[in-house]
Amino acid sequence: MPVEIVGLLVSAVHAYEGRPLDGPRPDPEPAARTEVTVRAGLGLVGDRYFGRPAHRNAAVTVIDAGALDDLAARLRRDHPFDPLLTRRNIVLRGFPVDDLAARRGHAGAVFALDSGAGAVRFQANRPAHPCAWMDVALAPGAFRGLRGRGGIRCTPLDDGVLRLGPATLTVAPPAPE
Repeated sequence: MPVEIVGLLVSAVHAYEGRPLDGPRPDPEPAARTEVTVRAGLGLVGDRYFGRPAHRNAAVTVIDAGALDDLAARLRRDHPFDPLLTRRNIVLRGFPVDDLAARRGHAGAVFALDSGAGAVRFQANRPAHPCAWMDVALAPGAFRGLRGRGGIRCTPLDDGVLRLGPATLTVAPPAPE
């Protein structure tokens, strides 16, 4: 299925910690990327969750840009939200990624993204629930508005490279139970 990678984020720091009213911690270097390097089982090279055992099943987060477009419309915004303000690593347009997440007793889907440098597979795990920071980073009401559409947490299954721009998303058929 054709999709577009509209945002890539790698940050060495966790910008949204502490009290939302104090504002986000600045990134020591620009977090937006045009290309990211993915390592199987570890995450995105240079990211704050790369290789951390506690985050192995949540090392990479993916969100649907369409969820942010819908939120902007519901909140009557006259311009789209910057998708990188959600702090998700990969922002896709063209596929409802929340549908891939694990649900009660069922494993999440395995999917692949190929932006021209070869397919990189991911195991979708649990949803990436929004937090109260969304009301500060995006707009009041964003925290509630993104419930159920905050993206997914994934484990990378392959090494590879992803780039901004057109890509192909493939979802593997579910394993027989």
